[in-house]
Amino acid sequence: RVGALVGGELARSSLIALGLGILGILIYVTFRFELSFAVGAIVALLHDVLITVGMFALLGRELTLTMVGAVLTIAGYSINDTIVVYDRIREGLASGRKGSIEQIMNESVNQTLSRTILTSSTTLIPILCLFFIGGAVLRDFSLAIIIGVVVGTYSSVFIASPIVLWWTRARGGSASSLRREVTQKTSVTSPTSAS
Repeated sequence: RVGALVGGELARSSLIALGLGILGILIYVTFRFELSFAVGAIVALLHDVLITVGMFALLGRELTLTMVGAVLTIAGYSINDTIVVYDRIREGLASGRKGSIEQIMNESVNQTLSRTILTSSTTLIPILCLFFIGGAVLRDFSLAIIIGVVVGTYSSVFIASPIVLWWTRARGGSASSLRREVTQKTSVTSPTSAS
């Protein structure tokens, strides 16, 4: 159900804002990393948003302005966590480390895993307090954030990175071509390459 305050115009504006945000993320991640990384980030982001909204639908909750704010917050949280994982993967690929692309990605994800879990746990503590103590007004917002943080942590590790590899192979590239593209982009954009 859609709440009384979230009329057709506001719902449409929210979808446009989310769409423009996703487009901006796609452009930024493509510029900063590669297109395959951007596709992985967008798939993970859409996964997080759809799971959160789907859980609200299953629980019979109402889509309100607070829920729209929670979904946008989840999108920001999710993309931040995904970028941290991607940065470590790019570091591993550009360093010339030995091993297959799968091994390097796996090591990179493992290196960020403790940080991801600690960040998510630290975020969940105040949100759980809001859920249990914050009252009825904040209950839906905090529930959405709880679902989004859990799902966002999962998707950053288990969805975003495998999509990068899948997309690279689906467009006819190989793991070595991904490594070469990342290495070239890193050498072009690194500040030490100019000096």
